[in-house]
Amino acid sequence: MKKTLVIGASTNPLRFSNKMVKSLIKHGFEAIPLGLKTGEIAGIEILTGKPKIENLHTISLYIGPARQIEYYDYFLSLNPKRIIFNPGTYNYELIEMAENNNIECEVSCALIMLSNGNY
Repeated sequence: MKKTLVIGASTNPLRFSNKMVKSLIKHGFEAIPLGLKTGEIAGIEILTGKPKIENLHTISLYIGPARQIEYYDYFLSLNPKRIIFNPGTYNYELIEMAENNNIECEVSCALIMLSNGNY
């Protein structure tokens, strides 16, 4: 399974990060929500800070480029297979860093990828 870290997770059900966590669960993937505030989405605790996560496949971004900067080293330390840059999160600098570390980068909408079977 493609264990996925959802960055920018929110308890607000109208936010795309919230919908992503629920969609991952619905499609049988392990979702790990990470946000600024604690809470839960579909019974899964929202983590805060920069927790160590083993065997991570995908990082799905829901924070803008300016907020990503403080996470660069963290993202790379997790050694994911790929990073999905959802709409509004495109960041050339992070893409270059990730690709230099053999991390696949996709500029896409993870929710659509899940819904059409291309996740």
